Amino acid sequence: MKKVRIVVWGLGAMGSGMAKALLARPGVEIVGAIDRHEGRMGRPLGQVLGIDGPDINIEADPQTIIVEGSADLAIIATASFTTEVYQQLEMAAKAKMNIITIAEEMAFPAAQQPELAKQLDQLAKENNVTILGTGINPGFVLDTLIIAMTGVCLEVESIKAVRINDLSPFGPTVMHTQGVGTTPEEFAQGVDAGTIVGHVGFPESMEMIAAALGWKLDSIEQTKEPIVSTVYRETPHVTVQPGMVAGCKHIANGKINGKTVITLEHPQQVRPELEEVETGDYIYVTGTPGINLSIKPEIPGGIGTMAMAINMIPQVLQAGPGLKTMKDLPIPAAVLGDIRDLLTQE
Repeated sequence: MKKVRIVVWGLGAMGSGMAKALLARPGVEIVGAIDRHEGRMGRPLGQVLGIDGPDINIEADPQTIIVEGSADLAIIATASFTTEVYQQLEMAAKAKMNIITIAEEMAFPAAQQPELAKQLDQLAKENNVTILGTGINPGFVLDTLIIAMTGVCLEVESIKAVRINDLSPFGPTVMHTQGVGTTPEEFAQGVDAGTIVGHVGFPESMEMIAAALGWKLDSIEQTKEPIVSTVYRETPHVTVQPGMVAGCKHIANGKINGKTVITLEHPQQVRPELEEVETGDYIYVTGTPGINLSIKPEIPGGIGTMAMAINMIPQVLQAGPGLKTMKDLPIPAAVLGDIRDLLTQE
């Protein structure tokens, strides 16, 4: 059986990490790489990744790579929002490529872009391919893992989940979107202006959970609060003086008939240990039976996102055509052997 041919579109931190991990796995070959960053385009992929091989150059023009018959699957790691990646998804689907994207809104695009979700589903079916959005969050911690936990419940009254994580490893873009290094007044202005966005993906996670449980949410209410530091904090990309913002506490509440049935909280900050804040992932299901889950420290976001995308390759290749979400496919598992061994051979 031939190797699974993959195109990696986007070679930032996540895309390059996935490319390097894929090259270490049997049964897979990267046949194309796309990126428009001046420091990467035109260079050999191996050189950019800091490893030997493969002998392909990173292309800036996707039309030279996204060609029918050239690959079995495209991994797209370019942006967060459905509207931003739609044209890329469309191009890959029309080239008969299955698709995995880590765009956060694509975890459940019907939550905020229902018409685009319908178009993507139709596009995928017309071209006999599968499209999946996944990652660590959304994609696993605050949705897929919760859904799996409710499988042992006869009744579910409400769900609360909290992901407390450390922003320190991230770069300037994330610091800006989380409001790190601003004053509380600047933080409030940024939230109002839409430049401080907090976590991207709460509506998608909530609607995925609700759809899996058969709930219909009436509303989703979100708040973003500054985490104001009482101590000096520093990372390679930002400094935070006492009284300045070290992160964002983003909370979402999903309601049915005025009652909150899903609460998701995601407080993110730099150097949380300096104020004795422990990171972790926590899930509380109130029902029959009630279930509590604690994971400490938190599942690493970067590694987790890369792993989810790679480990879902066999499920995507064998799924029926259409736009899928994590609730539609078999549970994720680490792919430690040859990917081809997990595929049904014709």
